[in-house]
Amino acid sequence: MDFDFSTLSEYQRYKLMASLIVPRPIALVTTVDEAGTVNAAPFSMFNMLGEEPPLVMISINKLKDGALKHTAANILASGDFVVHIADEPMALQMHRCGESMPAGVSELAAVGLTHAPSMAVRPPHIVEAPVAFECRLHETLETDSRYIFLGRIVWLHARDGLIDLERHRVRLQEYFPVARFGASFYIRTRDRFSMEEEGSNSTRIDEI
Repeated sequence: MDFDFSTLSEYQRYKLMASLIVPRPIALVTTVDEAGTVNAAPFSMFNMLGEEPPLVMISINKLKDGALKHTAANILASGDFVVHIADEPMALQMHRCGESMPAGVSELAAVGLTHAPSMAVRPPHIVEAPVAFECRLHETLETDSRYIFLGRIVWLHARDGLIDLERHRVRLQEYFPVARFGASFYIRTRDRFSMEEEGSNSTRIDEI
């Protein structure tokens, strides 16, 4: 099967790309509006871009009526946001944060998540999340359909015990994030395997 992308509609391209480029990590992003309302929304067009500088990327679609999603509007106004990685215990609450809610209503309060002050940026971080990256806007790219925000990580919050502080290694045997698999389907990350050969040089899950 072959597809000439120049002959496809924007919607058709989106459905093919979003269903085939999987699994995708999910960024649950908190921002704050001018009135101080904490907004939270999940985005699966997300990933890390590098470590020097330490950059992450989130891509947020524009609405058809020309309005901006709350997250995009807040980032453009303040330049601050916090990216969280959602794990299995908070997966449903993360998904519900994607529901449309009016301005002035905090998704965190609506879904039962709690937050605490951040160290370096205005938006708070979510207490229940295993990982939170405080970010300052590094660069903004704009296309016909999206805003693409590059965020520079300035602070990391991690659940107690998740990281081996001596080696800066994550204890992956205690880390179970969820990922997007297209439409409303998600996947767990428990089925793991190593490409190392069995033997003295093999890598255990607690050594990664």
